[in-house]
Amino acid sequence: MAATTHTVTNQAPPLVGYDVYGTDRALREGVERHLPAAAPELLGEVRRELHELGRAAGSAQALRWGAMANENPPRLHTHDRYGNRVDEVEFHPAWHRLLGHAVGAGLTDAWGRPAGHLRRAAGFLVWSQAEAGHGCPVSMTHAAVPALRADPELAAQWEPRLTSHVYERDLRPAAQKAGVLFGMAMTEKQGGSDVRANTTAAKPLDAAGEYLLTGHKWFCSAPMSDGFLVLAQAGSSGEGGLTCFLVPRVLPDGTRNAFAIQRLKDKLGNRSNASAEVEFDGTWARRVGEEGRGVRTIIGMVAATRLDCVLGAAAQMRQALTQAVHHAEHRSAFGARLIEQPLMRNVLADLALESEAATTLGLRLAAAYDAGTEQERAFLRIAVPAAKYWVTKRCTPMVAEALECLGGNGYVEESGLPRLLRESPLNSIWEGSGNVQALDVLRALQREPMALNAFLQEVGQARGADHRLDSAIKGLLTELADLEGIEARARRVVERMALVLQGSLLVRWAPPEVADAFCASRLGGDRGAAFGTLPHTLHLGALVERARIAG
Repeated sequence: MAATTHTVTNQAPPLVGYDVYGTDRALREGVERHLPAAAPELLGEVRRELHELGRAAGSAQALRWGAMANENPPRLHTHDRYGNRVDEVEFHPAWHRLLGHAVGAGLTDAWGRPAGHLRRAAGFLVWSQAEAGHGCPVSMTHAAVPALRADPELAAQWEPRLTSHVYERDLRPAAQKAGVLFGMAMTEKQGGSDVRANTTAAKPLDAAGEYLLTGHKWFCSAPMSDGFLVLAQAGSSGEGGLTCFLVPRVLPDGTRNAFAIQRLKDKLGNRSNASAEVEFDGTWARRVGEEGRGVRTIIGMVAATRLDCVLGAAAQMRQALTQAVHHAEHRSAFGARLIEQPLMRNVLADLALESEAATTLGLRLAAAYDAGTEQERAFLRIAVPAAKYWVTKRCTPMVAEALECLGGNGYVEESGLPRLLRESPLNSIWEGSGNVQALDVLRALQREPMALNAFLQEVGQARGADHRLDSAIKGLLTELADLEGIEARARRVVERMALVLQGSLLVRWAPPEVADAFCASRLGGDRGAAFGTLPHTLHLGALVERARIAG
């Protein structure tokens, strides 16, 4: 075939070999905004670790790991050759390299080091852009800490290993390992999000706090983890109520716990990660917290994983935006580069707004965890489910629009955008889908007045700075004052709360052109239903320039 027919022109070069953290202005500024101003040494340390992680995430090696982990999904081995149950999941080596790098970078270590949640959130957002699936065990391991603290003895045993920077993949007794991973098993096929309908039974043994579990779990995340937090009905006949338990995969004497993996889920996306159906039949467990207080015990884990859903969605949005802008910078059509053409610039600017609003909100929530005050805890009670509802909802349409920016090139698997699109609905479904989040916000509004006060104080810090934000706050207060039909209006109310919160944060902290565009389009209603319908009078070029990876 003649070489002249294969001359490659007008194609974007591979997006590789860049610093994912260093080229993300909104992320960099957010991290430095929330770090203590009086701790310059801490700022230097955090900068170094995030730049190092960012360069790794943007490397050719990490991109290969991500592609290989997804092209070679986990395989379940229920029995060995002799017929003995082994219940092991085999992962591709690339999965272990991704997971090992995440653990080594401290992405399970937030609860005991300075600004731990902020730096860990930024790192999770960065490293998830290399590959999202392995973030599940990273998130579960990080989030298990607050639940285990309901039992100081268990926390003392497990927390040093959960927050370790050492990744050990082999199944051994936890006491013999420097680092461990955790999963979670709450939902059952008859109940789903309604965990109080669980039927798994936990019968007490003679030893205090020890039980044997019998039942099933419809979704068990990361089934090759060292331990799991599980909900079950405690007591000889369930009279103790829904209770939280710790289920180790390997017992202290080295024998395998009864943990039968029935099958792995064949999922839309998240292909590199194993999600399983498991059966418990005489499975040894240790109670965490009091009998009958299982939801209250595990809620700390759920809240932390919900924040990771926000961060994971923000990571996907940023990666989609980066791919779209990179393509538009290098691709020409109709006599000009795409990035120079007014309509494409409008689309990219709109995508950039969505991405920056998500990142800014995610970092604000992480900083609230670090502050740890009563006021910030009250703020998180509403802000986390509201953010989880809205940011994860915005992820799929944004990724789809970014894919379209690449045209047919984006629809091809090799671009990576189809994998990103398949992944994009996950965070909206995991840890409670949209209705669950909206109803959770309603419960907080009705039962925890401090939470609403904290939320309103937060958004009120920007009052008077933008008339569209002021009007949106006033409209939200009117909406909240009307309790008639509030449950049917829950999505509408929570959407408004999330947008007002994002608007308040951007008005206070983002460049004026970003805040102006957000308030005009998201709060003032000056846009259409699709991306790329911003008012043409806005500083669209400045928004796109801010989103570029040039740094």
